Amino acid sequence: MKSLSLRKYVRIKKNKDNKALQETGLEWVKTSAANRLSYEIDWLGIPVIQTPEDLVLMQELIYEVQPDIIIETGIAHGGSLIYYASLMELIGKGKVIGIDIDIRSHNRTVIESHPMYKRIEMIQGSSVSRETVDKLRAMIPSNAEVIVCLDSDHTRQHVYQELTLYAQFIKPGGYIVVFDTNTSQLAELGIFNEIYVNNSPKEAIEDFFKHTDDFVIDRRYNKLFISYSPNGYLKRVK
Repeated sequence: MKSLSLRKYVRIKKNKDNKALQETGLEWVKTSAANRLSYEIDWLGIPVIQTPEDLVLMQELIYEVQPDIIIETGIAHGGSLIYYASLMELIGKGKVIGIDIDIRSHNRTVIESHPMYKRIEMIQGSSVSRETVDKLRAMIPSNAEVIVCLDSDHTRQHVYQELTLYAQFIKPGGYIVVFDTNTSQLAELGIFNEIYVNNSPKEAIEDFFKHTDDFVIDRRYNKLFISYSPNGYLKRVK
């Protein structure tokens, strides 16, 4: 059960200098990405490859939605799986389903030996294959509250396919979170490979919105200005 909100008692600053925050935030993201600082962070002993700010934002979302299931495409070393599982342990329910085309044996061994593995299931396969989506459909009850996190192949077409396939699992009030929506921008700035210019999750979201009005961008999750996923929190509204 959620506690009573103390938010009204918190003295946040109104009339923020958004221009300065955006400029400073972009400069930090550029420098941080160039130095791969997100690769330095562990969660409960496992490399999580996220910024502290994005982890905090995801914590807020998970506590608000109280999901039964979190689906994550792209496992890497498994830190995000462990992070989400630990939050679900705290709220007292749910499981995390991780999907990756190649779950390496050393990563699998560590994940499966972790105390939070009790709330984790993994699927090895392409996140956009019929077989994977069919497995998910069989694992998710029809009344489940679901959050989907897209963090695998960051190319435009792949993320667009994921969005169109995984929308079916989200009920009104649920979310798809698209990570690394700043990939194209950072590629233009020479930080990431130029193949991502105009070929990233940001453009995939734009393509997705051309074909649906079931989702909107929840801009509350832009509030920290140094997220790697600006405009990446998509809320289902109908």
